[in-house]
Amino acid sequence: MIGAPPAAPARTVATGTVPASVREAADWQSAASRAFARVEVTVRAPVWTGSMTTVRLGGLQICDEASGPVTVLRDAGSVAADPSRNIIARLQVDGTARVFQDGRSVELPPGSLTFLDLSRPFKIVASQPQRARTLMVPRSVIGLEESALRRFTATLASPADAGAGALLLPLLADVRPELPGTSALIREQVARAVADLLATLAADHAARTVPDGRSATQSLFERITASVETRLSDPDLSPRAIADQHGVSLRYLHQLFQRRGCTVGGWIRARRLEAARLELAGPEAARRAISAVAARWGFTSPSHFSRAFRDAYGMSPNQWRAGQSTGGKPGAEDAERVSAGQEGS
Repeated sequence: MIGAPPAAPARTVATGTVPASVREAADWQSAASRAFARVEVTVRAPVWTGSMTTVRLGGLQICDEASGPVTVLRDAGSVAADPSRNIIARLQVDGTARVFQDGRSVELPPGSLTFLDLSRPFKIVASQPQRARTLMVPRSVIGLEESALRRFTATLASPADAGAGALLLPLLADVRPELPGTSALIREQVARAVADLLATLAADHAARTVPDGRSATQSLFERITASVETRLSDPDLSPRAIADQHGVSLRYLHQLFQRRGCTVGGWIRARRLEAARLELAGPEAARRAISAVAARWGFTSPSHFSRAFRDAYGMSPNQWRAGQSTGGKPGAEDAERVSAGQEGS
């Protein structure tokens, strides 16, 4: 039941065009955390802009956002600190975004949608300017069993689908949430209609989400690596913890990675180094200690981090950070090698 919506005005947060060293990432993170649940935000441009308008209609919330390149992470720590049982549907309006949850990842082109569960970790990565609409409802509104919910998070619903998506996605994109001057009864009817659209779309999408022909081992590997992507900042992340989380033996986990020419530890280290490298290239890098960046991405020893960074990219973290102001970058071959996790264990 959505309930009678209050006549609350829309809440808008806009960063303006500001030097990225000011506070725009913190402002965006605060706005997103107020709107949905606790998240961490990283911006990826020297000058970054963003705006977010949120409207609540009872139990339904509609949030329209526009931003430069951005990463939104809700990790296990955020889930524990700020639990939520709500479901969100992200409708990509312009640009693209890649979404990770439940061991899957999907790229959203304009006009497509995916569902995310706030009770579990997820990550959204937009590498270019983008616009999106996010609709949030209580779990009960969707009305699906847990097994069905877990089956279709981070999967694609598109207008090209032969099912309900072709009809309902344009309606979700066109709905006007603010409804100035309308009565509480009209707002309640709109909230119920939109919630019903979401529930219908979710049921249809769950029914249509079937195995895509990939091998069981390939699907398992993709679930594991997508899950690890959301836990890179966890210093306790280990092969044993990963194996336990996914219900496989430690030996089998190592075999999955060995078949792809890398080790579990090497793959994790490569992804952590790439995340640290991107952060050190960001607009606020000069304000952050190298040791703090290392710790943020799971390196407990700054000296180990510096050695690993130099081995991967041919320069120290300080040299890489300093080179960003003059356009210096590591070799493309080195960057591709470390991103693939092929630097060994």
